[in-house]
Amino acid sequence: MAYEIKSPIPGIFYRKPSPESDPFVEVGSAVETSTVICLIEVMKTFHEVRSGASGTIASIEVDDEEMVDAGQVIATLEPDDSGN
Repeated sequence: MAYEIKSPIPGIFYRKPSPESDPFVEVGSAVETSTVICLIEVMKTFHEVRSGASGTIASIEVDDEEMVDAGQVIATLEPDDSGN
């Protein structure tokens, strides 16, 4: 079953640390529990969102620079076999 990664706060979703950088993750990326998957900007302050589980990114549900709400699913991942 897919694990949902949700935005902890409302704000603007960013897939990259800067406009010229590569995205933090892509569909198919392997991640650990502490892997940063995006930034959420609130009032010019950027908050890192971490995966919260280890596995493989299955989908990214939000477009870059899109507004998100607290609790909105921003990505899903297929957990690895360790159950983390």
